[in-house]
Amino acid sequence: MPREIVLAPEAIEDFKALRAYDRAMVRDALETHLRHEPDKTSKSRIKRLRGMRRPQYRLRVSDVRVFYDIGDEAVEVLAIVPKNDATAWLDRYGQRDESDREGKETT
Repeated sequence: MPREIVLAPEAIEDFKALRAYDRAMVRDALETHLRHEPDKTSKSRIKRLRGMRRPQYRLRVSDVRVFYDIGDEAVEVLAIVPKNDATAWLDRYGQRDESDREGKETT
């Protein structure tokens, strides 16, 4: 069943800031990979982010990274960032899953 692709307001701004060539590649990748099988991980294209509650996944499109969550009927794109800024974006905006943390304390 095809899923709707919803871009967060920040992702729309990120998308508009890309060069036309990169916008076309990202648009095609969103349709190709996120419309039908957004959770089909691969070694190079789609990655499930471990230890993260939000975003859940990352899509690699050349030198651009698309961070997104999957809902029942839609895929929510949270950000579209250059590869060089991906780690900083995750550190700043990503929400870690505290229950999946290594070295957690026990009582």
